This record gives sequence, structure tokens and C-alpha cells, in this order.
Amino acid sequence: MGQYRTSVCDIHLSWLFMFGAVGFRVQLVSSTLEVDMALSNSLCFPLASSLFLSSRKPSAAVLAVSRFHHVATLASFRAQLGSSCDDDNVVSRRQAIQHQVFSLGFLMSGGLANATDFRSKEVTAKEDRPKFYELYDSGGVKALDIRQGNGTTPQIGDKVVIHYYARLAAKQGWRFDSTYDHKDQSGTPEPYVFVVGSGEVISGLDTAVRTMKEGGLRRVVIPPSQGYQNTTQGPIPPNYFDRQRLYTTIFNPTRLANGEGSTLGTLIFDVELLRVRPN
Repeated sequence: MGQYRTSVCDIHLSWLFMFGAVGFRVQLVSSTLEVDMALSNSLCFPLASSLFLSSRKPSAAVLAVSRFHHVATLASFRAQLGSSCDDDNVVSRRQAIQHQVFSLGFLMSGGLANATDFRSKEVTAKEDRPKFYELYDSGGVKALDIRQGNGTTPQIGDKVVIHYYARLAAKQGWRFDSTYDHKDQSGTPEPYVFVVGSGEVISGLDTAVRTMKEGGLRRVVIPPSQGYQNTTQGPIPPNYFDRQRLYTTIFNPTRLANGEGSTLGTLIFDVELLRVRPN
């Protein structure tokens, strides 16, 4: 990361030095009033390149370049105003150009600083995001805590009430079941209930819930070895066609014979622990 930031600083300095060279050239030719839109264009393109290299925030680059182009164009117009070419006018116009070039330098530095600041904040935000980790003694179940709960942690023998959203990785994340679709007569989603450690659900889901707290929301990636081993394990999709599609994919004999067993049954569950009922 330090190497990357150093390279970005080098880029910024290189454009600032280029800017100084162009400003010096403007000062030399200012006596002939040969300043036009080429000034702003010659600086805006390298500035845009530098900003986009140093930041993934296009809005910051566009804002800085547009401000830069506006002031550079204003300098061009001011340099071309006036009809007489006496020494006093030439000197005043030369000073105006130098003043505008100096102002552009500050704008350019500010734009680059803002872009770097955006980039730094984005990197920090990515580092602070929650990450997947493997649950202890889970057989390879990986969890991502989307929301930490603050209630009771279930123990073996406790009854848990959960909502879940289940997908099959082998079918490009196809949703094969969701408790939010299981509704009672009033249209209210019905949660799923099971006893921890009873073996009535797939082991990956049982393991994931054991280390959650009431109110928590967790995404778990369950490998085939901790997923469905037979068609009697819960949760069982209530929809017949979803159930058949799930089982014919996971237990497909041809694909299993081809060595695809390590990926066919990979499951992704988003689990919300609503309540824990002690046994």
C-alpha cells in the first residue's frame, strides 16, 4: 500500500512540474498575447489522467478538471483583451497571466489532494468491511457477520427461531428456498424452527447458528460435506419443483461420477436468528 501511495505522489509532482514549465512558457510569450484555449486544453488532459490514476472517484476528477478548465479559459480571455500594445498594457497583461497561472497551480494541487483523500477514504472503508472467516470446528463452513446480535447465544438442546434465504452456488446462486416466502393465512412470513444439535437440519446450518446471538444476521457458505447428505434433512423446500431441482443437482449421479461432488452441493444461507427458546 505504501508503494502505491508513493507512486501516486510521484505522479502528482510530475504534473505539477509540467504545469510550472507550461506557466513559464506562457510568461515568455505573453508579450505577444499569443495565449489561447491551448493553454487550458494542454493542462486539462494530463490533469484528468493524473486524477483518474490516483482515484477511483470520477466525480472528484471531473470537478477538479472542470474548475481548472474554467479558470484557464478565463486567463486566456483576459490575456486577449485590449487593443493597444503599449508597454504599460503589456506589463499589466503579463502580470494578469502570471496571476492566473499561479491560481491554476493552487486549483490543480487542491484537486489532486481531494482525489488522493477520496482514494484514501475508499481504501480505509474497504479495510473496515466485515470479512468471511471459517467457523471453528465446522468442517469448512465460512461466515460473514452482517449484523451482530446482542441477545442470547443458543446451546445444544435449545429451540431456535430463524429466517433464512437459501441459494445453491452450482446454479449461479439460484434461490431454492426462503422463509420469507412461507406465509400464514394473514400473509405474515413464518420463520423456521429447529432444535440445535438434534440432527434434523444440515450440519452447516446447525453449526452456524450455535455461535450467533439473538438479533444477529449472518451469511454462511456451506461446503457439500456439511450440506445435504440425503433428502430427509431440513430445511426442506416446500415447493415441489424447487425441491426436485435442488436434489437432482446435488445428487446428480453423472456429475458426481465426473468428480464434481466437491462443488455441486455448496450452499449459501443468509440466516437471521430471531429467538432462542431454552430447552
